[in-house]
Amino acid sequence: MGFKNMLIQRAHYEVKKALALEQNLEFIWRQSWDSENSSDIFCHMMPFYSYDVPHTCGPEPAVCCQFDFWRMPRYGGALRCPWHLDPVETAPDNVQERATKLLDQYRKKSTLYKSNTLLVPLGDDFRYTSLEEAELQFRNYQALFDYINSHPELKAQVHFGTLEDYFSSLRDEVESGGDNRHDAPKFPSLSGDFFTYADRVQDYWSGYYVSRPFYKAIDRVLEESLRAAEILFFLAQAYCQANDYHSFPLSFGKELVNARRNLALFQHHDGVTGTAKDHVVVDYGTRMHNSLSELQSFMAASVGALLNKDSPGVCDADQLSFFQPEQSRTSHDILALKKFVDVASGNTIQVVLFNPLEETVEQVITILVNSSAACLVDSNWASVSSQVSPDWTQGTSYLVTGRHRLQWQASIPPLGFQTYFILSSKDNAYCNQAVLSKLKIYNADKDFICPPPYKCSLETVETIRINNEHLTLSFASRSGMLQDLKSHKDGSHTNLVEDLCLYSSRGGAYLFLPQGQATSIVDADGLILVTEGPMMQEVSTIPNTAFDHTPVIRSARLFAGNSVQSLILEMEYHVELLDSTFNNKEIITRFKTDINSGKVFYSDLNGFQTIRRETYDKIPLQGNYYPMPSLAFLQDPEGRRFSVHSRQAVGVASLNNGFLEMMLDRRLTRDDDRGLGQGVLDNHPTNVVFHLLVESNISSLLTGSSSAPRLPSLLSHRVGSQLNYPLHAFLRKPKHLPDAQAEAKSLMPKWKVGLVPWASTFPCDLHLVSLKILRPLQFLNAATSKELQFGLLLQRRGWDPSYCKKGGTDCRTLANGSFDLSDVLTGLTTSQIRKSSLTFLHEDLQVRGYIEQLHRKQITGVSKRKIPIDLKPMEIQAFKFALKHVR
Repeated sequence: MGFKNMLIQRAHYEVKKALALEQNLEFIWRQSWDSENSSDIFCHMMPFYSYDVPHTCGPEPAVCCQFDFWRMPRYGGALRCPWHLDPVETAPDNVQERATKLLDQYRKKSTLYKSNTLLVPLGDDFRYTSLEEAELQFRNYQALFDYINSHPELKAQVHFGTLEDYFSSLRDEVESGGDNRHDAPKFPSLSGDFFTYADRVQDYWSGYYVSRPFYKAIDRVLEESLRAAEILFFLAQAYCQANDYHSFPLSFGKELVNARRNLALFQHHDGVTGTAKDHVVVDYGTRMHNSLSELQSFMAASVGALLNKDSPGVCDADQLSFFQPEQSRTSHDILALKKFVDVASGNTIQVVLFNPLEETVEQVITILVNSSAACLVDSNWASVSSQVSPDWTQGTSYLVTGRHRLQWQASIPPLGFQTYFILSSKDNAYCNQAVLSKLKIYNADKDFICPPPYKCSLETVETIRINNEHLTLSFASRSGMLQDLKSHKDGSHTNLVEDLCLYSSRGGAYLFLPQGQATSIVDADGLILVTEGPMMQEVSTIPNTAFDHTPVIRSARLFAGNSVQSLILEMEYHVELLDSTFNNKEIITRFKTDINSGKVFYSDLNGFQTIRRETYDKIPLQGNYYPMPSLAFLQDPEGRRFSVHSRQAVGVASLNNGFLEMMLDRRLTRDDDRGLGQGVLDNHPTNVVFHLLVESNISSLLTGSSSAPRLPSLLSHRVGSQLNYPLHAFLRKPKHLPDAQAEAKSLMPKWKVGLVPWASTFPCDLHLVSLKILRPLQFLNAATSKELQFGLLLQRRGWDPSYCKKGGTDCRTLANGSFDLSDVLTGLTTSQIRKSSLTFLHEDLQVRGYIEQLHRKQITGVSKRKIPIDLKPMEIQAFKFALKHVR
């Protein structure tokens, strides 16, 4: 991106103390995966408790506060110095005393750094809101600076400046070295991160990892929906531009920009963290909800355009109302609702699946129908095997909705579509009726009613087992909790004992302050519903707890097939901490395994890299919690690995050998005195989804110290991608059978293959991060006169080669990190391809570490001019190009 310097504040106070003692608060921050140090960045760490004026001029806040002039009694109001030493106006009769007092703080602060260049921030949250305040600060400081600068005996020069001014001055000092080159400061390198932060005593900021998980989940839905919409925008534009249409998709440019901005806005450090006031959270949620609705409408219209691209007016947005998204939200604060297909009335419904990933995705698909007498055909009008099972209400009790889950196996090509038709099986010769699932019930009371037309058997066996082609899971029939996982590949068993627990807490939105250890809430004889069918098997448990309404329901699922999805265990937790019963409680799921991890585990940083975590007895429990944006795993010395992939950000810990626990939600009445001014009581029903993966290495583990970084396997990367970038389903409005059948045959070729031929060439370790239009708003007017500019981001994943090199299935990888970009762009008529910064703002990249700038070339699917690209593991590269206008 072109950044060379950065500044951070929130690091543990003991870390700051240790670095300050060695004058190492400025350092070269080095990434653990970067053996060539090509991604080093210079980092300045602020030394004191806070970034406000009392804690930035020097080590004595009572003195520094006297130089925050807006706190003078006649201005500050409630904003006064708590040390009862107020600022005073700088005047000729006090400027010497005030200037030397301030300079004394500067000198003391400078002893913590190696250089003679000192940074003193001057501001705080909610400051400089008036010209009067800004003028007051500037006038008084300028008088102090003028005095210091006019007295050489003070041996100091002080100026107002920006961060860029500071780092430039520092670099000048380093490069010049004064009279003696050896006097130039030399900065150490540092690897790792600074989690988990504590600002005083045992106040660790590990609570915000989970605060308001409902909105953390929406954040990820908006992120993946925006990515999918950007790709569909590109595909639709390619087709519409080739046919000289511009009203679609460019008419959605404004909505696309709004979605980008609303997603970016929520990345604020009080947004995605869950640490904003209630009304601000509502505003964030409303913005994200509105953008999601607009993106879904656009994607549905894009599907209509791309699947009917030869029809007249197909690029006219007014005529693109064929499809509707299969899921929708009616408000920012409720879970997504799945639409159901009305087969009872004899309608035939078209289902189109869009795969936003660069790899073929094979999964079991679930669509709700209003009759169990349903069946399925593909685009060739051939019958597709399927199963139906009851749809239960989302809540802390099980009631049937009268609808059914229709499930079947589908294969969708990269960045492509696949279509199916759902019909009524009554008097229908076209397809075979979906298989009715078998239901097994444990610990049911006398009021339980088996939903028709299913047959329920009341079971009493000690152990419940479900299985697919690869795995067998065992559950305790009294509690419904998972106990064991068996791999059919080698017959090995992994103890995987699940529990649901609560912490009592006195923390707030930021702080996790548990009062003792978490205690299990699961008692015997909870209601257990087992669903068995050829496509999916499921164990759903309403735990028996001491509460009137259990705070959580857990559903564990295995899926059929020989795919990535069939190699994992899906665990879905429906959490409801909705009333005062759960005040000051924090709920977790915990897995106790027989993996000898030694209190060491690994978690991800922003889904990009993994980092080693170790549990220390010398710090409190809350200090051993870490952020888990998307992945955590345990590993033993023999290479056996247990991974948990998450669809949303949570907190994670491994407090004992072989244990891994994830926090699901928290409800807190107290403000923890970090600026929010309230507790967190606006909980919503939330679904937290994990994909669990157990792997064994196929070769010797990589050598190195036990503290060396560990990478996910190739299969683990694919599991995470398919969880976080899911398929999108769209439903077409009801049609009668003869029309639907004729249309399927006429349009079948467009659904059978991916729309982008180059996507099939992607190796499994090459990830399409994004494919987007650049500056869409500038093309809304006079679109025909300009070439649309697009951006392509490619990442080469870093993966552990001691695990399956085929990613669990038939998968190829990038040889030596080299590939031909013209292969990636085959089939597209493009021009002006050039390498870019990751922000797409800069093209002159020689100063940014790139080997050379690509020459402007015109590439078509025919010319096959070579554009060699070298992409190292973990590296991301960006390219800009235009779609060439052709008729």
